[in-house]
Amino acid sequence: MQMRRLGAQGPLVPAIGLGCGPMSQGKPDDDASVATIRAAIDAGIALIDTADFYGNGHNEDLLRRALRAGDRERVVLSDKFGGLRDPAGRFIGLDARPVHVKSALGYSLQRLGTDHIDIYRPARLDPAVPIEDTVGAIAEMIEAGWVRHIGLSEVGAETIRRAHAVHPIADVQIEYSLFARGPERAILDTCRELGIGVTAYGVLAHGLLTGSYSGDSGETGHLPWFSAENLPANLALVERLRPIAGDLGVSIAQLAVAWVLSRGDSIVALVGASRPSRVDSAVAAAALELGGAQLDAIEAAVPPGSVSGTRYAAPLMAMLDSER
Repeated sequence: MQMRRLGAQGPLVPAIGLGCGPMSQGKPDDDASVATIRAAIDAGIALIDTADFYGNGHNEDLLRRALRAGDRERVVLSDKFGGLRDPAGRFIGLDARPVHVKSALGYSLQRLGTDHIDIYRPARLDPAVPIEDTVGAIAEMIEAGWVRHIGLSEVGAETIRRAHAVHPIADVQIEYSLFARGPERAILDTCRELGIGVTAYGVLAHGLLTGSYSGDSGETGHLPWFSAENLPANLALVERLRPIAGDLGVSIAQLAVAWVLSRGDSIVALVGASRPSRVDSAVAAAALELGGAQLDAIEAAVPPGSVSGTRYAAPLMAMLDSER
């Protein structure tokens, strides 16, 4: 597994990370999820991403169960906070106040069964709280030994600069794929300038870039890519990738992941999984090197601006500092 550094002063991590969010959606299969986490660690995928609001704490509890003796020392845990959910799991707001930073961290450490979190980040920018206050509170937790590095998520270039002026930022977690090219407008350049890593999530476009989307992958009403007017055109774009992947002897999903990794050596790709069978595919994608001709062919197949629809519905897009 090739390794990449998140930020000038951040941790060395594998090029592929495991996104654990799918393990707490729908009807979770905890045994399969535990097996997936352990298979990923054994394969060298030692960057594990979670959030305290995934399953209202379920995801962190799951990780505590999955980590075996000795695993914690070789795993980089990336954890998000600030997303508020009600007992039914519905999203009800954001809270990135300094007092909540410390309270949320205390509960997360207990659920995870660890004495520190490697990268701690607000899940979104809280518009009611200056980013300087949130980052400052996490910096205090670094001084106290409870956190190692600070990350951000779904924030724009100006917010990244303001945060980094308070304390070095290890990485910015952002949706980035062949279907989501927004970070190329300013976020990627800003991160490169400041020496900040990028952790790309959604690299398979919510399943569209697997090449096997069947229309039954769950609720997609908040994702315009999947609407009746947009889906046929978007699936047609995916099909344009099939011969390129076929020539390489890989799947469309592996091609899509390799494309993200080709965008810079400070970019890491998070692959969401809840079954061990997905681990081998992710490892193979990390080993795939794309040449210039192949990258040109991919760009011609899915050029910027060719995807139909925005990545989220308008109310959700309005909440994203990264889209402003």
